[in-house]
Amino acid sequence: MGKYWSKMARLYYRSASLDYVRGLLNYSLSCCVNALLQSFSATTELLDILNKCHPSDGTDERNVPLQLRNALEAMRDKSHPAPHINFLNCLYHQAIRPSTQQDADEIFHIVLNLSQKQMPDTAVAQEIRSLYEIKVETQVVCSKCKFIHRAPSSLFSLPLAICERENTLESCINSFFKLQKLPDSEKFYCDRCDEKQPCTHEVKLASLPPILCVHLKRFRNNDGFTRKLSNKVTFLETFSTGIFAAGQSENADCLKADECYSLYAVVVHIGTAMFGHYTAFIRSNQDEMWFYADDSRVQPVRDNTAYFLLYRKKSWNSSG
Repeated sequence: MGKYWSKMARLYYRSASLDYVRGLLNYSLSCCVNALLQSFSATTELLDILNKCHPSDGTDERNVPLQLRNALEAMRDKSHPAPHINFLNCLYHQAIRPSTQQDADEIFHIVLNLSQKQMPDTAVAQEIRSLYEIKVETQVVCSKCKFIHRAPSSLFSLPLAICERENTLESCINSFFKLQKLPDSEKFYCDRCDEKQPCTHEVKLASLPPILCVHLKRFRNNDGFTRKLSNKVTFLETFSTGIFAAGQSENADCLKADECYSLYAVVVHIGTAMFGHYTAFIRSNQDEMWFYADDSRVQPVRDNTAYFLLYRKKSWNSSG
């Protein structure tokens, strides 16, 4: 009886998953792009924005936002044999090399940057940016005169370094926003003192986007050799924006206490730094079930090392 129910469960999950996650064939080591496409597909807000722009030439083979939109729409058509092939060719022509190992965070930024640059409608381009943009402020404080040098900037993903021990998402966030004293060899030129001075450095959070992408930095470069840290990182499916309170800038937009982020996609890296493979976990918006996409295969979930987390902002009391 146990084997029977186990088999029926596998059939159910595979059948159900096909309604939400479309398997994608691997072309020229495209697993990294495939996994990211699964996360883009789960970000329904992105397709809504892309559909606002209708370029006069709907067949531009090198237009990233157009080909991304076409790919996301084709992924919803189960009869389409290769919904992402034109998008892959678009990236291969101008951004990445086929048949090479790729980094998910790097490709993520390439796709978003090209989508903005090649979007003919500037208002729509700004909507794409606003969907993912994390605004931060770098503060360098002169140790002598205490003058604060401020430099605003923005990120599409929050780059969190992990330690060679068990980590939590909160500990990684706190480490990112931690005050650091720069060594004397890295003295900062203070405009007020008119000379280089010892200083402290920290990053402060200014605002958070509707879609929060977290990059868990698992790769380390030591003496020209890149290795991967497979240490465990514990992260919650839902967390309050209060987790960022310690790193909030005094000039920040208010982080509302009744807002939270809910995990809906995870890009996973399997293997080593030099010989790896990307897959994705995707949560259905309809029934909140999790599905695992490994290129063309959609199958039950299994544990791996998370590399890229995508959270969606919602009201703390919201059920959606």
